[in-house]
Amino acid sequence: MNRFECMQRLAVRLKDELVILSLGASVDEWYNAAPHMRSASLFQQQLGCVTPQAFGLAVGLPHRRVVSLDTDGGMMFNLGILATLANEQPKNLLVVVWDNECYQSIGGPPTHTAGRADIAAIARGAGIEHAYTVTGLDEFDQRCAEGLNARSPYVIVAKVDRSTQRDIKHKHSDGREDKYIFVRHVEQTENIVIMGPSEHN
Repeated sequence: MNRFECMQRLAVRLKDELVILSLGASVDEWYNAAPHMRSASLFQQQLGCVTPQAFGLAVGLPHRRVVSLDTDGGMMFNLGILATLANEQPKNLLVVVWDNECYQSIGGPPTHTAGRADIAAIARGAGIEHAYTVTGLDEFDQRCAEGLNARSPYVIVAKVDRSTQRDIKHKHSDGREDKYIFVRHVEQTENIVIMGPSEHN
């Protein structure tokens, strides 16, 4: 299963959701698969922080649907977030884990999911009722439809191949600019002030 094709399927289902996603090739792929979601997407640059940050956003904005686009490597860095989701039961959080069984951005050494580790099984063991591993595009699409309407945390572990989408537009903004774009989007759509104007003394 190809990650970019999965992203395209998910993107057409999104309208006013907020998205947090991981580093690596998936950044440019999401930038192209979901151009209408660019300002609503925060491009996180630290392994282990994507789903925790999405959880915090989901708690802070319980009326908004939040989507975490995590990776197998990132999730393995912070498995404790699964127990937190199970205990806190956010009703507005969909977690997608792109599982290509390797740390692709550093050359491809295997993650634990290349062995016996099963992230969906770990999530269910932590107490998340809806946690599924999918291997086909139509199944992924179906789970996304369910997850975007779920009233409890919903985890999809998408087993994708290691191919990356080539000949696509590269995201030209850096992390600092991404943060401001995202925050201003939240401010505008929520009619709130998060970061006021800079003060000069």
